[in-house]
Formats: sequence, C-alpha cells, structure tokens
Amino acid sequence: MALSPQWLDELRMRTTLSAVIGRTLRLTKAGREFKACCPFHNEKTPSFYVNDEKGFYHCFGCEAHGDAIRWLTDQRGMPFMDAVKELAAEAGMEVPAPDPQAAKRAEKRASLHDVTAAAQEWFESNLRGTEGVQARGYLGRRGFSDATIREFGFGFAPEDRQALKRALSKFEEPMLIEAGMRIAVEDKEPYDRFRGRLMLPIHDTRGRVIAFGGRILDSEANSKAPKYLNSPDTPLFDKGRTLYNLHRAAPAARQSGRMIVVEGYMDAIALANAGIREAVAPLGTALTENQIELLWRQVERPILCFDGDNAGQRAAMRAISRALPMLRPGHSLAIVRLPAGLDPDDLIREKGVGALEELLAHPTSLLDTLWEFEKAAAPLDSPEEKAGLKARLLGHVDSIQHPDIGPLYKRELLERFSAFAFPPRPQREFRSRGDWKKGQFKQPAPTLSPEARDSLTRAMGGGARDSLTRAVIAGLVKYPDQILRHEEALSELARRDQNVGPALDSLLEAAETLDLSAQSTISLERGLPAPPAKAHFAFLDEGTDPGDAREDLAEAVSLLVERPALEAALGAATVRFERDPEGSIAEQARLRERLLALNERLKRFGRRKAAADGESDT
Repeated sequence: MALSPQWLDELRMRTTLSAVIGRTLRLTKAGREFKACCPFHNEKTPSFYVNDEKGFYHCFGCEAHGDAIRWLTDQRGMPFMDAVKELAAEAGMEVPAPDPQAAKRAEKRASLHDVTAAAQEWFESNLRGTEGVQARGYLGRRGFSDATIREFGFGFAPEDRQALKRALSKFEEPMLIEAGMRIAVEDKEPYDRFRGRLMLPIHDTRGRVIAFGGRILDSEANSKAPKYLNSPDTPLFDKGRTLYNLHRAAPAARQSGRMIVVEGYMDAIALANAGIREAVAPLGTALTENQIELLWRQVERPILCFDGDNAGQRAAMRAISRALPMLRPGHSLAIVRLPAGLDPDDLIREKGVGALEELLAHPTSLLDTLWEFEKAAAPLDSPEEKAGLKARLLGHVDSIQHPDIGPLYKRELLERFSAFAFPPRPQREFRSRGDWKKGQFKQPAPTLSPEARDSLTRAMGGGARDSLTRAVIAGLVKYPDQILRHEEALSELARRDQNVGPALDSLLEAAETLDLSAQSTISLERGLPAPPAKAHFAFLDEGTDPGDAREDLAEAVSLLVERPALEAALGAATVRFERDPEGSIAEQARLRERLLALNERLKRFGRRKAAADGESDT
C-alpha cells in the first residue's frame, strides 16, 4: 500500500495530536503545550510534552518522541496501517488503495501544485500589466498598500475565456480542469473559471497555493455573476478544512495570543493592512468543525468578528451551534458584533483601527451570545413564548457532549431564564390600618404544611439515601433562594428517587412563594433534625461566606442529581443487551467511565470538606 510523504503530511496536518493522546492520558495545559507524566517510563514529575503546533510529543526523561501515528503504534501497540486507517477515518481522508496507481495519483497531486503556482505567477503579472488597470484602481480605492498587495499576492484574470489555457499551455487540459482552473461542459469547449476578476491565492498551512478566490470588478455589467467566486473542491483544496490566511496568521497569533475570524478574505486583508495580522476567514461556508479545531490549535478562545447585520449574527450562531458539541475545558469561542451596517474595513475607515481594537479587547462570551440571541429570536409576551425560549436554550445545552461543561451551561442558562421569567413582584408594606405604601409590603415567609414538614423530617432523619442527600436538603432549607435555581435538576431527582421525592416537591412548592428580593426563608414551626456528623459540609457551616456556600451547594446538587441519572442509563443499557449486544456493551463502557469520573468528583468534594473540617478544628 503506497503512502506518499505528501499524503502522510496531510494526515498529520488534519490530526490534533493532543486530542489523540488525551483519550488515554490526562494532559495538563502548560503554556502553548500540554504536559503529563510519561506513559513510557515511571516518573512522578511530568516530563512528557505534547506540541500541537509542531505535531509531535517528546519526553525529556526517556527521550520518547513521535507524531500521532507513532503514538498509536508505540503506546497502544497498533500495527502501522491500523493506526493510519484510524487517524484517516477521523480526519475524513481516504487511505490510498493497495494498487500501483496509488503512486501515480500521489505524483499527480504533487503536480497540481505546479499548476496553481504557475497560475498565480500569471495572475500577478496580469495585475502589473495594462489589463490590470481597473484592478489596480480598485485596490487603491480600498486603501491597500503596495506591501499588502505584494504580500497577499493579488492578481488579475482577464475576460478572455481561453487566456489561462494559452498561458499555461505546458499543462494538459485535464490537469487544468482537475486543479479547478478550467470548467468542462458537455459538448462544449472547456473555458477559464476566473474571468474579469481580481484574484487572490489561497494557501495551505505550508504556504503552498492550493486554490483561488476572485472578486468581480464591474458588478453592474455582470449583475448576474456572483460577487465572489472560489475554486471548487479539488485534490488540493477542501474548503471546509481550510482557513484563508492561516499560514500567515498563525505565527502572528502566537505572538499576540489571539486569533480573529472574519467573514471573508477581503476583511482579513483589511485587518492585516491596518496592522492586525492574526485574522483568518472561512471560504464561502459557515465555520466548520474542522476549522474550529484548526483555530483551537492556535489559541483556546478565538474571536469571531462578524458583521453587525442579521446575516452576521446568524453566521455567529451557526458557528456556535457547531462548536457546542465540541466544547472542552479551556476551549471556547468569543464573539465581537460590529456596529450595524459596518464590516471591519468600514469600521477602520470611519473610526480608525483603535475602534476595532476596543471591540476586540472586550468580546462577548459564547454563553452570553447564545442567551442574547435566543432571547431576541422571538416575542416573549406569553407563558407559551417564554416556555419556547427555555426549550430552545435546553436544546443547545443537550448538544454539549462534555460531562462537566453541559451541566454548567444548563445551570447558568436556567438561572438567567428564571430571573427573566420570574422577576421579583412589587411588594407593599402596611404602615397602619388602612394605610400602605406601594412597594414596601413585606410578604410573610411561606409556612410548610404538616405533611410537607413530615416528609422533610423523614428525609433528614434517615429516609434519604445517604449523607450527601441529607446535606443537600438541609442546605436548601438554609438557602431557599437556591431551590428555584436548581428547579429542573431537583424535579428530575424527585421523579427518580421516591425516598426524597415528597421532601423535594414540598421545597419546590414553598419556594414559588418566596420573596427572593427580601431574602425570605421558609418558616418552620419546629426545627428539622440536624444532618448526621458525616454530612458536615461547608455550606452548612455558620461561618461560611454565603456566596461560597451557595456555590458549594450548587456543586453538591449537581453531583447528587447526576449519579442516579447515570445509574438509570446504565440499567437501561444493560436491559438492551439481548437485542443489541454490541451497542449495549459500548454504551455500558461509556456510562461506567462517566460514573468513575463522577465518583472521582465526589471524592474530591469529600476531601475538600474534610480539609475544611480540619482547618476549623485548628
């Protein structure tokens, strides 16, 4: 099976090494690299480093060194071709077939680079000649400097339908068609794809020309022609896996610590012309998952800088929807929304580069953008419309695959929704009989019914499953303003666990009448049983800061709710074994892994509690 060096280079370029190694080894971020204890020899201090930018791992202790293929062969013991096939499947590449034609195809692929390189030289020469007067005038009106024009390789394609074929006559017609430079039409002579356009080369990460983009110059005379035209997908060019200007922007991003994504390549060039060199652009498509991974190789939080109109906002949301299932610790997106009607070039022309820098310095988070977009997406005047907002938000949350990030997004978005949908009601305070002042009435604390109090007593006295459950119930009684914050999670737990269901239902019912603005409490005619000593958590301590206590309680609720949900899912997967043994085993393995991770979180939570207890004893 012939695997050319070019094909293997492409495979390595499309593979995120830290993602491959991170499946079997816990990696910690260390600057622009990742570190871990080396899996190839015993050590207590990490000396194993993974560098995504350079595509290799290295251990300074035992000198282990290699790329993604070497990792799979050395660490996982896979045969070379099995490793290649696994990585190729993930990268969306086809492994060359085991036949003599494979080498010829690899050779042809290399020669297509010669076609695009020759075409680029020709386009540039046209721009400098008499035919390029109109194109040069356009560049001058855009304010592009001569240095920018040379650096980005601007060129010009004349109107003649056969001009490129004559200029590149040393290449055969099929090769020109395969490189995307010519269009073949049945029963007609092929013709040049780019005509009467300002031309821009598109490069791969190694700086080789792989495709072109062309901007029409006379839009009135060519009203039916698209304003921008890109090369089609070819053996060299996959628009969903390519970011315009990445080979220039990546070094600049390593210096500045940021990467900016704009809507089109002319925007990227305008930013570079103004001194902002770390800008890239997708190529006629919404930002894809592969492009997001390319961005995360450079920085952990790339900035999407899209136009302020509705189309720009929709483009940002499409990118967010693609990114949500991929979110992982430390990796996200930031969003800058430009003033309505302005693109980056317009903003720089009207207000200067400082205005754009100010926006870039204060981007909006992915979560904030998601909330604001969905809140503005439809009217919210009726209960049904508000419920629709909640459903849309939870739909986004459900797409998040990371077990820690999903619950955190859910908690934050539901908290915002509750504050929006259930704002504090104006209160009135009676000053004397028949005399009251609007806005100052303090509502009495809700009193639990005898049945509700009995259910809480049973849960606190041992009816609940364990100390964590009893501690959470006690914490919610102490901080009742947190009950509605975790309404959905508590309702799900009440449905799954009959022992604590009545107690949680009572708390949820009482919380609906709380005056949260006045920090109202739940009135208890008699106190509840104290949690057992082993349920002594920080949020129950009188000396704990209320803000810290609420955050500690929130984590306890998350841990409490997630465990029975995983256990139920594991049971369902086990039942499914007879009709789908392969799928059942895979699902059970995945769920057990999540249960192990959850138990580890529980241990860490317990160790933190124990440490707090030890400090209080001293």
